Amino acid sequence: MEWIMAIAVGTLFMIGIYLILTKSLLRVILGTSLLTHGVHLLLLTMAGLKRGDAPVLGGGSGAYADPLPQALILTSIVISFGVTALYFVLAYRAYQTRGTDEIDGSDAEGKEADS
Repeated sequence: MEWIMAIAVGTLFMIGIYLILTKSLLRVILGTSLLTHGVHLLLLTMAGLKRGDAPVLGGGSGAYADPLPQALILTSIVISFGVTALYFVLAYRAYQTRGTDEIDGSDAEGKEADS
């Protein structure tokens, strides 16, 4: 099972890095989102893919799944959702101001932007 997760993490990292290196601001935002999802899967895989009962006190179960990595990943998902929402707002504002979502430093008409 770890091999499947390793391939999934590698694929998400590869696609995320490719999208981050493009000139379109929307693709950069989607690339960072895919990269954070890859990090979430990596953390889950590093914690160990264990099978067991829920960690309830008094349950009498010998094997249980560790809830700490799952809680950290859930917190990270919420934070990355907020950051992605902020990126979308900033990208929309940049699109309104410049008329394009390209990040190469030129305006929509092709002339250089003022520094």
